[in-house]
Amino acid sequence: MASLHGGKLAAKALKEAGVEVVFTLSGGHIMPLYDGCIDEGIKIVDVRHEQAAVHAADAWARCNPGSIGVAAITAGPGVTDGVTGIANAWRANSPILVFGGQGPFENLRRGSLQEMDHLGVVRPITKYCDAIYQTKRIPEYIELAIRHAVSGIPGPAYLEIPMDVFMGQAEEAEAPVPRIRTEPPRLSPDKVEVRKAIEILAAAERPMLMAGTSVKWSHASAEMNRFISETHIPTYTNGMGRGSVPYDSAEFLNRSRREALKRIDCIILAGTLLDFRMRFGQTIPADAKIIQLDMDATLIGQNRQADVPLVGNLACTFEQLLDEMKNQGVSLDFTPWRDELREVENEAEAKVEAALNSDEVPIDPQRMCREVRDWLETQSDPIVIGDGGDIVATAAKILPVKGEGAWMDPGPLGTLGVGMPFALAAKLAHPDRPVVIIYGDGSFGFNGFEFDTAVRFGLPIIGIVGNDAAWGQMMRPQGAIYGWDRLEGVILNRTRYDKVVEALGGHGEHCEKPDEIRPALERAAASGKPALINVEIRQDRDYKGGIYV
Repeated sequence: MASLHGGKLAAKALKEAGVEVVFTLSGGHIMPLYDGCIDEGIKIVDVRHEQAAVHAADAWARCNPGSIGVAAITAGPGVTDGVTGIANAWRANSPILVFGGQGPFENLRRGSLQEMDHLGVVRPITKYCDAIYQTKRIPEYIELAIRHAVSGIPGPAYLEIPMDVFMGQAEEAEAPVPRIRTEPPRLSPDKVEVRKAIEILAAAERPMLMAGTSVKWSHASAEMNRFISETHIPTYTNGMGRGSVPYDSAEFLNRSRREALKRIDCIILAGTLLDFRMRFGQTIPADAKIIQLDMDATLIGQNRQADVPLVGNLACTFEQLLDEMKNQGVSLDFTPWRDELREVENEAEAKVEAALNSDEVPIDPQRMCREVRDWLETQSDPIVIGDGGDIVATAAKILPVKGEGAWMDPGPLGTLGVGMPFALAAKLAHPDRPVVIIYGDGSFGFNGFEFDTAVRFGLPIIGIVGNDAAWGQMMRPQGAIYGWDRLEGVILNRTRYDKVVEALGGHGEHCEKPDEIRPALERAAASGKPALINVEIRQDRDYKGGIYV
């Protein structure tokens, strides 16, 4: 049989794992992989910063349930540039495999170009990390890394391959490619705990369900929605749970969560962590019962003890809850409580109506988001990516998420700069779906040059920048705490980011009035190019007790 270099062996293993795309920034340590990917028909997408390569791998995993995202980054600064992307995938539970370069193994610890202890850097933010020192074992290690990445609560795996190992030769017969599974077996919760959960729900009057990230990684939305429809339990979403409940479902609520949490007597945490987004469990009344579903027992009871722990794949768990209701002859119907909360929702919607229709200049951020919302209603199955602070928080309340994967944001690490890297992966994964980024002007500066990548690969992605010439989310608390005459580090220019994108070969639009936004969106879509719409929005400086100037 033929003798193959390490890059060809790695590519064969990736092909076995169903990998279609590798995101990368070129480097001498990793170029054997490119040669192997050509033979296996795996697309190489080269970006302008290693952070973007890893972010794109993260988004690929989110856009393709049951698959793994792959990035390859060169040694030294290549790996350290990619660390933020790895950390973001770690907090978001995204199953990715990152290849990192290293100097020649024969010169280990002798000071090769870009040599450093990468494993020590990435070990705390990966589920698995190791180095490969024999060319023939490359496929074996890739299977091992992917198995770790997708098992239990998924997350990133990191493999370091010294360049002489990557370039080294091995007989194909000595380097077999094992079977590689990118979906682990489904595990079910304890039946005794399932019975307890139904008993608690049967005694409840005002329960709610919070659908979070593990709903996505369990592929559990269908089973969860059957449970929601059967019980009419009021349901909210966070994290990657957004879109797992149809936006037009009678049980889906978006603006009444705070009021609901004050009054509940039971909560089902379906893959929702009690982290900062839930004030570490303090938002839940002390006497409310907690039924917590997650894929890993170590996540249950964090910050607040659960009355019923249901450990396992969430699809299996919801199936068992429905079966147990049937076995016990229990009928749960929380329609009256759901309808109470719907009234709260309607009141909240009415309060923001004026801002949604504001004609003020500079443009009200909520009006900007309403214009985007109305345009998205005319598009077929769009994917929206949030990359920023205030503007993304505003958009999340106004733009409906019509299905799983229709909204992506960084996740709990709150990383800025994911916009175009996520969009690259989304458009490659779903070329027929519109892909739109909602940017803050601060966040655009991180990876805005990835518009160059979109131009080179012919990916017509549309970005909308809410440009308030400030790091708004930081400016407001800084001004409130220390004084509006003592702002430092938070003021930007009203830079013409649209001109930057034009210079990179894309389409640019500049909007100063609200009625200019919709026509700009139409022209951007018609251009067939990567496009950026730069919208000048109000800078919210509170000089006079709540009056914005």
